Amino acid sequence: MTRRASFHTLGCKLNYTETATLREQFTDAGFDVVDFHEESDVVLINTCSVTNKADAEARKYIRQALRRSPHAYVVVVGCSAQLRAEELASIDGVDLVLGTREKFRVMDYLDSSLRKQGPRIVVGEVDDVAEFGPAAAADPGDRTRAFLKVQDGCDYSCSFCTIPLARGGSRSESIERTVEHARGILDQGFKEIVLSGVNVGDFGAGTEHSLYDLLLALLELDGDFRMRISSIEPNLLTDDIIRLTAESDRMCNHFHIPLQSGSDAVLRAMRRRYNTRRFRERIDALLTAIPDCGIGIDVIVGSPGETDARFEDAYRFLVDIPFEYLHVFTYSERPDTDALDLPDQVAPEDRTKRSRMLRTLSQKKRRAFYQSQLGRTLDVLLEKPGDDGTISGFTGNYVRVALPYQPGLENRLLPVRLDRIERGVVRGEWPTASL
Repeated sequence: MTRRASFHTLGCKLNYTETATLREQFTDAGFDVVDFHEESDVVLINTCSVTNKADAEARKYIRQALRRSPHAYVVVVGCSAQLRAEELASIDGVDLVLGTREKFRVMDYLDSSLRKQGPRIVVGEVDDVAEFGPAAAADPGDRTRAFLKVQDGCDYSCSFCTIPLARGGSRSESIERTVEHARGILDQGFKEIVLSGVNVGDFGAGTEHSLYDLLLALLELDGDFRMRISSIEPNLLTDDIIRLTAESDRMCNHFHIPLQSGSDAVLRAMRRRYNTRRFRERIDALLTAIPDCGIGIDVIVGSPGETDARFEDAYRFLVDIPFEYLHVFTYSERPDTDALDLPDQVAPEDRTKRSRMLRTLSQKKRRAFYQSQLGRTLDVLLEKPGDDGTISGFTGNYVRVALPYQPGLENRLLPVRLDRIERGVVRGEWPTASL
């Protein structure tokens, strides 16, 4: 009887990329991969450590899996596994906890009999991690978009962040190897490559190459595809990258840029490598070169030092910035971070209130951006049909567009006229002779 394995991922796009790679390892080993909500013989949870909520969710999903499959062999990997191995191993039913360096060798540590013999922890130090790990993967059944891992780890020392502790220093593969991985993605029929990593803009750190050099090499590949950068730090968003995006039909006109705070005083406390003036200058440079660019921004609310006055400054700064959407994170105390010792800690109720304000602002900004795109005809990469008789996908500048479903549209990049907004989604119409 074939053994079954299920997976659940918490956290960033990089985690999803790595889970897909782990899923492939189980498939190659003869396992049937089933949905997380189905009974299985092995359950793998890929964890995140960014917030207390992420830690709590890891525990919740482990217990949820064990209620469904009480005899399942439970493997826990990811950032929380690296940082909180003992805590995760103490959850009744957990069998194996693997660290950053060990997770891609899961088959070496997995008990072939899947016997539950108590928790085993295999977690090494991350200070000298040099392995890059597998680089390209996608969710099963998705032949539209694939994530290409181009970078891992981080050399920054932001006061609130545990990622360097969990993943180690910045590292990447050669341009040649990365292009080879991308070619493999295209050979499988994917139409969009999303460049992912902890700090994508740091590709090639310590070498003579940069992210711009990698983009030039990737754009030379044959095939009908487009490329999107998952996220890039404002201090690494160079004029060359902006110009290349403006000039290339293959580069998506969409950037997701971490800001974290619109207050210079808070940015200094966070030890970020830019100020609000530099951030605004990068936004202006983007919109000058690419007027219809979709811009997403990461913001942390309630971090130490964010007084009422500083939050008001940050809010006003964001109101004045032309962006498409916000990803809002509520500050969460993380062990072994310098932010724990900073003055002016923010009360939990104030964090919640500020988060709600910024989420409301994000909704208004997204609707305004969507409204500005109505009447245009843009290429949409169509994905899978929904349950409501539509098929949807994203434009290059990250507008979600839904259309009446017709067979044969999946994984096609087609021109669509953006007609109206309904329930937060743009409804599209086919222009004449588009099919």
